[in-house]
Amino acid sequence: MLTPLKNSYCVLVYPSKRALVNKKNSNNIHSVQVKITITMISHRVKVQEKDSGKRIDILVSEKTGVTRSQMQRLIKGGLLLVDSRTVSQNYRVKAGDVIVLTAEDKKHEQLIPEAIPVEILYMDRSLVVVNKPAGMVVYPAAGHSRGTLMNALLCRCKKLEAPGGPLRPGVVHRLDKDTSGVMVVALDSGAYYKLAEQFKQRTINRRYVALIYGNPKDNSGQISLAIGRSETDRKKMSTRVRRGKEALTIWKTIERFHGAALIEAKLKTGRTHQIRVHFASIGHPVLGDRAYGKKIEIETREREKLTFPRQMLHAEALGFIHPVTGKYLEFHSPPPDDMAERIKQLRG
Repeated sequence: MLTPLKNSYCVLVYPSKRALVNKKNSNNIHSVQVKITITMISHRVKVQEKDSGKRIDILVSEKTGVTRSQMQRLIKGGLLLVDSRTVSQNYRVKAGDVIVLTAEDKKHEQLIPEAIPVEILYMDRSLVVVNKPAGMVVYPAAGHSRGTLMNALLCRCKKLEAPGGPLRPGVVHRLDKDTSGVMVVALDSGAYYKLAEQFKQRTINRRYVALIYGNPKDNSGQISLAIGRSETDRKKMSTRVRRGKEALTIWKTIERFHGAALIEAKLKTGRTHQIRVHFASIGHPVLGDRAYGKKIEIETREREKLTFPRQMLHAEALGFIHPVTGKYLEFHSPPPDDMAERIKQLRG
């Protein structure tokens, strides 16, 4: 049970650069994309029997939409109490525990709808399946306050009521900015939790295609190297870590070229940058990936230079059980034009 307590807030509206150019024209205020809300977060959660044994940071994050990283900072700051006492972030809740979370004067961005074209593959009252283009960020973050998939979906769907946080309601998985392909987003809390559980139980069918550097020795295989945050560059992931998480990618070669190969990869786990990190770790990085491998250009059989402006990775298929109907659904998307053109050029 989740009971909101007293909440107070003020909204500061910042106009875009275009609005600042002409301060006298108040009509320019329509170009505002982001609101910064200074708010007092207050929640009361009474633990039910079904949630007994969960870590407190995970449970409260699920119930309130506050991210786990934010939750951990609040716990360390003594702003979360269980039966009027402080606890550690590793605390396992018990049925009947009363959790009160209070954090004052924290800034939260509010998602604003934007009329951005996005291909809808399927939509009903519970969820929406999209074909995300390369170059689009999934939700607002530092450096990307607008132009994201979530801005586009809020405009298209009018209302996003699922948990997940104020900037990413309904997001149960994501694709990297320069990865294209099929994604599902929940539109209500019921769909959100059931889809999230499928991802957790690894019953989601996720199939990718990628152009990789070089030709693998085998026609198929699996990569089971653990993945964790890089110890030398915290913005990147790596297989060379002391405390990595289990990661499994199953792959097969679709087509071989001079100096490159088209492969299919199926994710059995969902680690950050998993396919990119795994193939880089075996000497066959995704072509165009500027973070892992940096193979931006290769030489074709005709000794011509072929460049790759972004990582050649595409989420081709996504299959899951519909959270309401119980039916299995699978959606497909062919590689986008830039990737299809590179495949054509490699074939000669």
